[in-house]
Amino acid sequence: MDSPRPTVSIVIPAWNEEHTIKACVLAALEQTVPAFEVIVVDNMSTDGTAAVVKALQVAFPEAPLIYLQQQEAQGIIPTRNFGLDHAHGDILGRIDSDSVLEPTWVEEVQKAFADPEVAACTGPVIYYDMPLRRFGAIADDAVRRALIVLAQDYHLLFGSNMALRATAWQLIGSEACLDPDDELHEDIDLSIHLHEHAQKVAYSSEMVTGMSARRLDDNPREFYDYVMRFERTYQKHNVHNIALRAPMAVLMSAYPALKAMRAGELFREANEQRRDDAESPE
Repeated sequence: MDSPRPTVSIVIPAWNEEHTIKACVLAALEQTVPAFEVIVVDNMSTDGTAAVVKALQVAFPEAPLIYLQQQEAQGIIPTRNFGLDHAHGDILGRIDSDSVLEPTWVEEVQKAFADPEVAACTGPVIYYDMPLRRFGAIADDAVRRALIVLAQDYHLLFGSNMALRATAWQLIGSEACLDPDDELHEDIDLSIHLHEHAQKVAYSSEMVTGMSARRLDDNPREFYDYVMRFERTYQKHNVHNIALRAPMAVLMSAYPALKAMRAGELFREANEQRRDDAESPE
């Protein structure tokens, strides 16, 4: 007899995401294999985030959509931790509030964790607000696979698209850095803690989510500071694996071209909106 598939909770930390949270939640609910629960953790939002989620609860009363508030501290890490601590699935998915899961995401997560040795898993992304989306998805997957080869023993999680066993979270949750100064990459921090406990981190090309490329809207100084979070996280943990610097090199070298592509896409979308506005009746 086949063993039952693990249940999957999806945790979505959110702060002032009224424009993205609806698409994020709907994609999490519209899965080929339903999630056990979809938990939105609102971190003291001052916009309409709460109203959007509560409207979805009314629209889909049978859906396992849970709205929680984390009001003790501002920040992604305490909000993430609060959601993971309150989730009840065997597997705890963690995505961003602008992530749009592919319909088979939960199904692919269950397949990845069919291996009892897998403690956590991550996958590639499709940048839905960039041109050449299909090519971009192939390139993203290829780069992430190459980084796995380079990093050898260290396999890095990606916060916009990751899942870990509840037992793994119980193992490392109290050790994960709180980062009150907001200087680290919280997903890399989790990866290092899992590595320290010899927990296996897997990668699945089929575990795909869409996400926004809005990080590219940062100016060069802001983007550089974002990339340097890798280095600060490694220094925090006294990690000196040179291969782990590869993501930093990839991001910095690709930034000019990607920013130009992003600007072109935003210009195209603005033109389309102006055209639609001009054609719509008064």
